Amino acid sequence: METRKLGESGLEVSKVGLGCMGMSYGYGPASDKREMINLIRTAFDRGVTFFDTAEAYGPHKNEKLVGEALSPIRDQVVIATKFGIYHNNGKQVLNSKPEQIRKSAEGSLKRLGVERIDLYYQHRVDPDVPIEDVAGTVKDLIKEGKVNHFGMSEAGVQTIRKAHAVQPVTAVQSEYSMWWRKPEEELLPTLEELGIGFVPFSPLGKGFLTGEIDERTEFSKNDFRNIVPRFNKENRKANQDLVKLLGEIAKQKNASKAQIAIAWVLAQKPWIVPIPGTTKLQHLESDIEAAEINLSSSDLNQIETALSKIEIQGARYPKELEERTGN
Repeated sequence: METRKLGESGLEVSKVGLGCMGMSYGYGPASDKREMINLIRTAFDRGVTFFDTAEAYGPHKNEKLVGEALSPIRDQVVIATKFGIYHNNGKQVLNSKPEQIRKSAEGSLKRLGVERIDLYYQHRVDPDVPIEDVAGTVKDLIKEGKVNHFGMSEAGVQTIRKAHAVQPVTAVQSEYSMWWRKPEEELLPTLEELGIGFVPFSPLGKGFLTGEIDERTEFSKNDFRNIVPRFNKENRKANQDLVKLLGEIAKQKNASKAQIAIAWVLAQKPWIVPIPGTTKLQHLESDIEAAEINLSSSDLNQIETALSKIEIQGARYPKELEERTGN
């Protein structure tokens, strides 16, 4: 697979990465550990060198899975993990105090079985801790050789600027896809100005853009999508126009809907590296093949014209979770 550099940092990764969260957390019961280890190693064999996890996924289970899966090929891959969210009595709590960041880093190093964290994201901005203190703590961890690169997830542009002034930010992670384009308003222009890479999660709209979800789909009890307004039955039905559009483009390109969705994200900027997640081999192979699809300017103009006529229904997060973003 071709590689891309995340902004001006020099960090080079595969054109498409692998989001590992869903293997352990968020989309129903955790998948079989041995199967997921095999899936991660298969991804590497197919050219993927960029793997994403977090302390909060599980919590801790996903880091252990990713660490074990990548241990034989540690020096050939880039592992990203996150700090700033921990679980307390089943609830997520924000904490980016310097002492907590250090504690989290030591825990992640141990669970991943590595001597350094390649890319260390603040998972969500903590309004109780000045971002300069957060960036300064990560800067110290970089000096100590425990972290290589600093990242931020779902942060607002002013916060990113303040952090970047203390410790250069290598990459910002946020949701981005054909059905969530808000990053185009302020975030992408700011990242281009500052030379920061962009790592979109959910480029397939949490599975909706694959065409395999409609109003009849039943999610398992602990699937995160049960609380997402955009995934209620009425909105799933209303948003089928976007799936239909993807199907029309996919037919023209002899590709799948998912592949067109990923190819569209890749076509936006050369410093964008999406991290679709999956637990199934056939989906993994499809996502990887999307890196080979080239959408021309004419294709992109056609898509843009069609997208402008579609109004997506439903919020992407419930209010409580959306309030944690863009800060």
